[in-house]
Amino acid sequence: MQRQLAQSLPEWVPTEVQRYLDHTEGGISIRQLARNLKCHPSTVLRQVRRVENRRDDPLVDRAIGALAAVHFVGRTAPSHQYFANSETLKTASLEVLARLCQSGAVLAVADGMEKAVVVKEGNAAESKLAVDQALAGNLALLGWISCTRSGRLRRYHITPMGRTVYSRLMAERENQARATLEGGFSEAQRGFLAAPGGKAKERRARYGLGETPLDMLARLQDKTGEPFLNSALVEAGKRLREDFELAQIGDHLTQSRAYFSASENCSRSLPKPSAASAAAKKRAAEALAALGSGLNDIALRCCCHLEGLEAAERQLGWSARSGKIVLRIALSQLKAFYDELDERLGVTRSNQMIG
Repeated sequence: MQRQLAQSLPEWVPTEVQRYLDHTEGGISIRQLARNLKCHPSTVLRQVRRVENRRDDPLVDRAIGALAAVHFVGRTAPSHQYFANSETLKTASLEVLARLCQSGAVLAVADGMEKAVVVKEGNAAESKLAVDQALAGNLALLGWISCTRSGRLRRYHITPMGRTVYSRLMAERENQARATLEGGFSEAQRGFLAAPGGKAKERRARYGLGETPLDMLARLQDKTGEPFLNSALVEAGKRLREDFELAQIGDHLTQSRAYFSASENCSRSLPKPSAASAAAKKRAAEALAALGSGLNDIALRCCCHLEGLEAAERQLGWSARSGKIVLRIALSQLKAFYDELDERLGVTRSNQMIG
């Protein structure tokens, strides 16, 4: 029977596994693979040995066997769930990675059982999550989980690579949700007029969004199970955004009055902004100055400009997952600034205008 090459494998399969299957299932020699890759044969040999050693893990061995059966032997594996593309695999693994990121969570696999189980050590049975062993094997093959205890009941924990992948997947989902809510320009062309017989959909203003990046962060939990951002920190961030928006509106109205009255009042001074706008601008400037360099950058981007953490980290040149820690520190200092301001003015903030 003629065997296929690894080019037919899904794109999510690691490169080392592709080389291993080309050699063991496709019958291509290591020297030929090295010539195709334009590298030394010892490089390919090390990759093949690493994958072979990983087959001591039953989940990895089962996943590689399923790939070999489907893509080289030319038959299907009915006992394995098949993931033809990376998007399907990411969607299926997101909930599993979210559970494994919790403190004390492990993925347990027992001999003779069709399903794996994600449990939290010491918790009740209702917190369990059943996982198909094919999905668990793909996660182990990708290096997102690793076996920490072997035996008849094997335990797997999430790896640093798995946490990175989970953070990236959540950031992509949040960015997609934010783009949907904001209703900005999309790649698909649309007409400006409403369809005949249809009702025009009103576009929501930016400051009237249902959720902000702070609201999304507030849903996350830390290692102790507490909210990553409590309500007081979220309120401080939204208060800065309120002052920022009021100052922006005041400046815009002032510029508009100056533009339309320029021809009639050429010799007169420019109109002054309202007292409320000037006060909001002063509060926002004092709050950003109190945060200092670095902290005010992330606060301005995430609280005022509603920029996602992933985009802010990329623009500021920070490492991944560091933005949320710095943002929480900035919100803590921002809350202290507003508490001191309210105490100095002797006022109590009981309402919220924006957000």
